[in-house]
Amino acid sequence: MTGRDRSNERLVALFLLGLLLFLPPLLLVFNRPDRVIGIPALYLYIFVAWAGLIALSALISARIGREAEAPADTAAVADKPLEETSRA
Repeated sequence: MTGRDRSNERLVALFLLGLLLFLPPLLLVFNRPDRVIGIPALYLYIFVAWAGLIALSALISARIGREAEAPADTAAVADKPLEETSRA
């Protein structure tokens, strides 16, 4: 499996996590009159979940960018057995 395939799988997993975090049954758990640091629990949950999704998407995007910038020669060397790379 290539790094690009793993990154695509991570993006799909992130999308599914976002769907799960904002499903109404889970939101109803936090829809209470309780306050955390003076902020309603539901608002705090939505903000933290949204910020977490943004942070995770930034990490995945940075990883995709690093993989795109990697020279093609390193990928070719990584696929060769150790014996062949030591001769080159």
